[in-house]
Amino acid sequence: MPTRTVNTTFDVLVVGAGPAGLSLVAHLAEQGLSVGCLAPNGLEPWPNTYGVWVDEIEPLGYTDMLEHRWSDVRAHFGDRPLRLERSYGCFDNAKLQRHFCEQSERGDVTWLRGRAQHVTHTGAYSELTDDHERRYRARLIVDTSGHFPVLVERPKSDPAFQAAYGVTGRFSAPPVEPGSMMLMDYRDGFLSDAEKREPTFLYAMDLGDGRFFVEETSLARRPGLELSVLKDRLERRLAHYGVTILEVDEVERCLFPMGLEPPLKTQRVVGFGGAASMVHPASGYLVAATLRLAPVLARTIAEQLGRDEAEMSQVAKAAWQTVWPEANLRQRALYRFGLEALLGFDTDQLQHFFQAFFRLPPHLWQGYLGGTLARPALANAMLGVFRHASFPVRGALTRRALSPDRRWLLRALR
Repeated sequence: MPTRTVNTTFDVLVVGAGPAGLSLVAHLAEQGLSVGCLAPNGLEPWPNTYGVWVDEIEPLGYTDMLEHRWSDVRAHFGDRPLRLERSYGCFDNAKLQRHFCEQSERGDVTWLRGRAQHVTHTGAYSELTDDHERRYRARLIVDTSGHFPVLVERPKSDPAFQAAYGVTGRFSAPPVEPGSMMLMDYRDGFLSDAEKREPTFLYAMDLGDGRFFVEETSLARRPGLELSVLKDRLERRLAHYGVTILEVDEVERCLFPMGLEPPLKTQRVVGFGGAASMVHPASGYLVAATLRLAPVLARTIAEQLGRDEAEMSQVAKAAWQTVWPEANLRQRALYRFGLEALLGFDTDQLQHFFQAFFRLPPHLWQGYLGGTLARPALANAMLGVFRHASFPVRGALTRRALSPDRRWLLRALR
């Protein structure tokens, strides 16, 4: 069978066209690089709901990309709701996608349709073959294809999973206070004692014009909680609140890993976003972190490729160091300990844990959720939770620190 010829050559080939991939393509193009973007279905609409804290994207200039914004943000961990005094937003996916496409089109970008299969490295170029046996050459390949990428290697791990089942539509009564957004509603009066050992919460928001989004979410479980269970719980929760679904506009099903090991930093294919295990191990947040890092990574790649006689393994090494500097790996180990602690809590313990968590000074709990705390501040936040926590939660955290999971604390101290 004859060998197919290489179709196109790029400075950088980005695999994947989700928020991580498309934002990186746009910033690479802005750096004057020739960029290819390969995705199985091209620039298809993004199906998921992307919620963000508004203050995390304000410095990036993306607040105009929000479809909805709430200043009344609440959480429920007991008898009365807690107001978080922090604005939350939900992206207009089509608008954000269009923004990155328009930014990309001002540079040298080629859109490619196909699914990456394998890659080989020869000297100054890497060569990628897709599922139609088309081949593309690039000086650097960046994989942004999601949580289980084809081209990026990572150590084996046993991740937990965040799972959610959501509905956008109209309801017999408001499922949340009109004009508000519910970050977490852990009230569990509709669950049996056995079911309470598998905690879930309501994540909900008023979209205006009589429409709401409601989603039953399992924060972290190993293995992930079945979506059928979450659908059943959502319907039972709404019934418990005296609410029925009248019209369904959209259904969202979500399942993604938390706590995956970061990829091997010695490989020539660079990962970004979910492909680089950038999901926050203890909260599941990802989008703001990728939007924050995309321009930084693009500048690093452009600077490295612009060096005289640039050696591609060194370019990849510098890119990996930007994605996962050593300080962030140690920081991540503390977050990983936090994830393991959450996995051991039932609903009652989680309610008490989050009551303590949101008693922290705002800059600590906000930085913890955003993954922006330096290691000393992060350790201070975790100690603060311990001080404020109930005795049962303190006991559970102490047992976790004495268990084999203490390896995460030891790793953070290296």
